[in-house]
Amino acid sequence: MQRTTRRFPRITRDTARPEGGGRAAPGDAPAPARQWPLLVVLGAVALGLLLTSLDLFRAGTLLIGAALLAGAVMRWILPGVGMLAVRSRFTDIATYGILGLAIVLLAMMAQPKPWIQVPFLKDTLHFTLTTNK
Repeated sequence: MQRTTRRFPRITRDTARPEGGGRAAPGDAPAPARQWPLLVVLGAVALGLLLTSLDLFRAGTLLIGAALLAGAVMRWILPGVGMLAVRSRFTDIATYGILGLAIVLLAMMAQPKPWIQVPFLKDTLHFTLTTNK
């Protein structure tokens, strides 16, 4: 008779699927349909990188940030998002949301002609570049 124990096994044979990491479509659907949330995010990021390479920096980076924010919203709302689920639901939402928001804000503050002016950043830059000897 094999003894049951509460200890973890010495050799791990597989890993647990993240919460919400199930298919986004039924199992008999083709693979792209089952992974549509990830494909939406990756497609928007690819389009954003293309726009950035075509010298549309602000539009491209805004699209990349918006794609990450959309990934956070999908991870929050949808019960199954396929491979878009990497970690726990909270960690995925926080990661996608914070990175997406940071990219959007940085794109809006980019020079020339920034859409958002942050006054203390300009003062901080002048403070760090001046030397009072």
